Amino acid sequence: MGAVTTALIAIAGVILGWITIEMACKPCLEKGRDAIDRNLDPDYDPDDQDNNIRAPLNPDPNPSEDSDSTAVPVVKTV
Repeated sequence: MGAVTTALIAIAGVILGWITIEMACKPCLEKGRDAIDRNLDPDYDPDDQDNNIRAPLNPDPNPSEDSDSTAVPVVKTV
């Protein structure tokens, strides 16, 4: 009887721990699961995404003359 009780307490602890982790890390886990779902989807094409969500990693060092004059100049350091 003692082994059964110990096993049930251990199983309940694992279940409660899993629920706690799911609740605490929900945003991170959802992003990861979405990424996995996209990678496993054979119809997913990353080129179809809207690329205007993020700023470019290497902005144009010579902006066009149409840009506003309040732009911060690019300074290269060594």
